Amino acid sequence: QVQLVESGGGLVQAGGSLRLSCAASESITNFNSMGWYRQAPGRRELVARITDIGSTNYADSAKGRFTISRDIGVNTVHLQMNGLKSEDTAVYYCNANTLSRNFWGQGTQVTVSS
Repeated sequence: QVQLVESGGGLVQAGGSLRLSCAASESITNFNSMGWYRQAPGRRELVARITDIGSTNYADSAKGRFTISRDIGVNTVHLQMNGLKSEDTAVYYCNANTLSRNFWGQGTQVTVSS
């Protein structure tokens, strides 16, 4: 069973930055893509995703502020979040998927105070 462990969440003032990390228990090259989702009341939405060939895509709300990256050598995906807003407050989940399976981390809380 794949394990994904998130870290880096916390409380930050509006305009500040946080860097989330997701460490996988196996090589991240085994996955078709990895991404970050966030859960706010009533919905879970994709924030950013990086594919096995390094292509990235972002939610409109994240474009220009967030950057997803990966470090294959340590099986980790990062999400650099700058210019944080109160509406970014949510639990952020790491996701990894293959053609047939989805894996999720336990989530990390991000709270942005205005």
